[in-house]
Amino acid sequence: MSLSIEKVLEKPLQQFVVQAQKAENQELVEVIKQALDYVDTFVFAELLDCPNVVALETTPYAPYLHVLRIFSQGTYLDYLNKKEQLPELSIHQKKKLQYLTIVTLANKMKRIPYDILLKELNVNNVRDLEDLIIEALYSDVFTGELDQQSGYLEVDWTVGRDVAPNDVDTMIDTLQQWCDSCESVLSTVQARIVDANQTKQDVLRHRAIVESEVVNIKKKIRTQILEEEMLVETSAGPLPNKKSGKGMKFNAVKY
Repeated sequence: MSLSIEKVLEKPLQQFVVQAQKAENQELVEVIKQALDYVDTFVFAELLDCPNVVALETTPYAPYLHVLRIFSQGTYLDYLNKKEQLPELSIHQKKKLQYLTIVTLANKMKRIPYDILLKELNVNNVRDLEDLIIEALYSDVFTGELDQQSGYLEVDWTVGRDVAPNDVDTMIDTLQQWCDSCESVLSTVQARIVDANQTKQDVLRHRAIVESEVVNIKKKIRTQILEEEMLVETSAGPLPNKKSGKGMKFNAVKY
């Protein structure tokens, strides 16, 4: 994952943007082909913004502009639907577009069923599909796991793709929903904190009352014990003096 992030940060497309600013017609087409073939190029907005590339729209080379747009924001099925009007893809270009199609699907669902992948990637069987996914995983286009038993791909992370104008509103709505969700969670947490603090204060007050009652009970018990001891001493009177023999008579016993 960190390797993929480094690749994105390097902006490998920049070299093709520089070349495109100086190229025209067939030479510019070769630059586009190289950008589509290049293994670490997954975004193409900067190249599409080049005036020379935009100018291809009114030339015989317009199909290369259209295929570049598909690589930027489209899917493999988008290409197949217009294949007759577009240039033939190389093996590397075809696989890259299929990889990017998986990225697009992963932005809509984290678990992608094999049935959807087979259709969207135009793959005939599960074995070829799994081989394609494994190649994409090794290419650091996305990270995830294959669940062969259940028949789906679970995606954890993907490279970024160019944002289509129509996607901006969706992104804003998604971010707003996320913000609303965060506000809701924050409010709930704050309410729990208030409840917890109130409960803590109630417990402390109750503990203070209990401790005060315990002290009072102990005092009452001590007072009661002292009073009982004094009562016992008063009732018993003075004890006899065992050391004095006065006043004591003994009768002799005759046998």
